[in-house]
Amino acid sequence: MRGYFWGAASVLLVTLAQLLMKWGMAQIPLLSFASLTPALLSEYELPLLVVIGGIFGYALSMLCWFFVLRNLSLSRAYPLLSLSYALVYLAAVMLPWFNEPACVLKSLGVLLILFGVWLISSKAVAKASEQG
Repeated sequence: MRGYFWGAASVLLVTLAQLLMKWGMAQIPLLSFASLTPALLSEYELPLLVVIGGIFGYALSMLCWFFVLRNLSLSRAYPLLSLSYALVYLAAVMLPWFNEPACVLKSLGVLLILFGVWLISSKAVAKASEQG
């Protein structure tokens, strides 16, 4: 059970990291190193801090993932990562500041991902693989 707790924490953190970095990078214009000045950096301080927060979220997610790998078999743990694909899509569609449209094919893909994770994680599949 502890492995699933750490897995959920890892998935939520990596989802949050993706959303933070997307929002932050959307606020910052394409810059070159030559154009970086203190005034420009102060103008985009909040988006840069949000991007750094996203990177920090990735680091925390990796730390949680180490605990997942200690507590779950890889065949049970790895499918959990794909849940972040579904969560990022749902958040990007539902949260107004991302303004991404819902699409039938993408929504179907998310449902297939969720079904696949459920199928891989189901007890019937685990019993069948142990027997055979």
